[in-house]
Amino acid sequence: MNIAALAIKSYRNRKLSVGLAIASITLSVALLLGVEILRNEAKSSFANTVSGTDLIVGARSSSVNLLLYSVFRIGNPTNNIDWHSYEEIRDLPGVKWSIPLSMGDTHKGFRVIGTDHNYIEHYQYARDRELSLSQGIWFEHEDESVLGAEVAASLGYRLGDKIVVAHGAGDESFIKHDDQPFRVVGVLAATGTPVDRSVHVSLAGFDHMHEAWQQVGDEHDHDPLAALTTGANQVAEEVHQEHAEHGDEHSISAFMLGLESRSAAIGLQRRINQFEDEPLSAILPGVALLELWEIVGLVENTLLAISVFVVIVGLFSMLIILTTSINERRREMAILRAMGARPGHVFALILGEAIFITLTGIVLGIMLVFSMIAFGQGWIASEFGLYIGLKLFSLNQVYVILLVALFGCLIGLIPGIRMYRYSLIDGMTIRV
Repeated sequence: MNIAALAIKSYRNRKLSVGLAIASITLSVALLLGVEILRNEAKSSFANTVSGTDLIVGARSSSVNLLLYSVFRIGNPTNNIDWHSYEEIRDLPGVKWSIPLSMGDTHKGFRVIGTDHNYIEHYQYARDRELSLSQGIWFEHEDESVLGAEVAASLGYRLGDKIVVAHGAGDESFIKHDDQPFRVVGVLAATGTPVDRSVHVSLAGFDHMHEAWQQVGDEHDHDPLAALTTGANQVAEEVHQEHAEHGDEHSISAFMLGLESRSAAIGLQRRINQFEDEPLSAILPGVALLELWEIVGLVENTLLAISVFVVIVGLFSMLIILTTSINERRREMAILRAMGARPGHVFALILGEAIFITLTGIVLGIMLVFSMIAFGQGWIASEFGLYIGLKLFSLNQVYVILLVALFGCLIGLIPGIRMYRYSLIDGMTIRV
């Protein structure tokens, strides 16, 4: 008796139920593999938010805090670094390049970064990808700015537009540098990193803006009309003092270092951490990123757990479909038994159906994942900074596929054993 031919005929008679079972396995496998791939790529991309930088230096603080405000533009430095300290470290033997960073202001909720030409020349991300301009040029004068891709897109700025910077990290601020607007001269290409959400100006422009504002604030202290707004004066005085302490022309917030030899990073890190002139912290970006990833690892594990539960639901859906069909197929199986089919043939037919549904669902799920990667990798890269390539599955992903196949076959044993136990008399008996 040809079991395969009987199975094919049975599938044709039950196209809807078999199709639904295959679809549930396909979507479950696609989701599980998709989450696993995105999880691995997100971790890799997260670790490559900044690439090619050997050390990040800031005022004495935790490595996570330093990483957050210097790379992810989250939070603020505990203190600033004296410019002379920066120059001394920058000029040490073995230092190839440096990128100074000044922070503390925003534009409509986007962080403003004061830096220099080394930023566009040496800042790298996502496995040594370099920054590039999609429009215009890099700033050359104090009143010029270069926008990240998301800033330009969300606010609708074009080359030549003028922007006003405000003090503070909120979306709204009453302390604005209205007298020192910046002209947009360039827009960076999308990177999918915090660079896209940053406004870049020169260090000289950043310092000059605060100098000019500070002078205006001093004049307003003698203006009798300004006395009517006591609250505003108090805020201005606080801002004035903060810039005097942390935002003058002789200090920066942090800086990045590239070394001639990466093997020297540990030694230089120890030297900077023991810097005598002022308390500094130097971190290895890769190590700090992994430390930060452990903190947010709960989200990673949650996504994986959800995808596993979806696969379990898919397998149970297949079990329900197969088990439900048993009552509908008793007469079919009884007829096969009457025609000479042995209980083993019936068992093999049901188990083979489960194996067929499982393997077909796995293959279609893999094809679906690859198709989504092929058509969506450009959009994912531009929106989220995840560069997902069409490559073979990792060993862990292969294990996942094999486990799904194994559990699918094991689940097929349940309806197979039940059908095996049904006797010929039970199948031919009409139940009222």
